[in-house]
Amino acid sequence: MAGQTQYEELIRQFSAFGAVKRELGRIMPPECPGGSAAVLTLLHQHGAMRISNLSELLAVDLSVTSRHVAHVAERGWIERSPDPADKRSRILRLTPSGRAQLDELSRRTTRMLAERLADWTDDDVVQLTRLMARLRAGFDDCRGTPHRPPTPPAPPSTVASEEPTTRTPATT
Repeated sequence: MAGQTQYEELIRQFSAFGAVKRELGRIMPPECPGGSAAVLTLLHQHGAMRISNLSELLAVDLSVTSRHVAHVAERGWIERSPDPADKRSRILRLTPSGRAQLDELSRRTTRMLAERLADWTDDDVVQLTRLMARLRAGFDDCRGTPHRPPTPPAPPSTVASEEPTTRTPATT
């Protein structure tokens, strides 16, 4: 298992990764912010679905998902139709215009990544992709389980014991 120093370096790298995300955000067209791009991407990957399913995939509150859906629907990138199984619900589908927008986003991000990773080998890119997917999966596994901080050690007993307690540097 990795040590404290390795995890601290990993945390620094995660913080620095924000610069990559910001640059990706800057190349997006102003009418298609990150949340909208995520909606289009998920509908393309998973097909038509209810907004509740989309919200779960986005891992955000339903109200946030609703705002993203409204944004892309106003632009004609998705359609909302009644769910045949439950007329109160809507099914979201990517439209041809939405697919065209997604294609444009893909061209922009692919071009930028190709420029920034031009000196990487194909194997490096494959390895990074594999490791990032593994990391994300590890966090996805924990999404439904609330994080609980570790239980602090019990305070030393105030009752004198009959046997003397010896402390080593590792237990202090």
